[in-house]
Amino acid sequence: MTDSAAYPLAEPSAIEVLLVEDDPGDVQLTKEAFEEHKVRNRLTVVSDGVDALAYLRRDPDVYPDAVRPDLILLDLNLPRVDGREVLSEIKGDPELRSIPVVVLTTSGADEDIVRSYSLHANAYVTKPVDFDRFIAVVRQIDEFFVSVVKLPPRG
Repeated sequence: MTDSAAYPLAEPSAIEVLLVEDDPGDVQLTKEAFEEHKVRNRLTVVSDGVDALAYLRRDPDVYPDAVRPDLILLDLNLPRVDGREVLSEIKGDPELRSIPVVVLTTSGADEDIVRSYSLHANAYVTKPVDFDRFIAVVRQIDEFFVSVVKLPPRG
């Protein structure tokens, strides 16, 4: 019998996370969840679907130095271009489709859940309204994608 303490898990490496969220309160909560969890991941925030697609496509006029994210946290209800369209564009683009997308939204509507999965979302999470629960959910998403899941190389 071996002592598991003698074989510590490898330190997970930091990942690039793109948060697509227009609600400043939810952006702040997500940042706090990353900070409180001592997450070393880099969190980049864009506030609408147009900026999300420009960032992901590294638009030279807006985001010439954009880093390809390892994970996207995507709200559905966004201005200009909504999250459903962003998800469709990401998963329809051969250069972007391998990036995991977690839909993180207030909508618990069955049609949004079904549509998101039919557009190949990797997970669908309804945002809790309670602060502590919201922090816990973001930490769980982070823990799962940093420590459990093997992500594709950035390429």
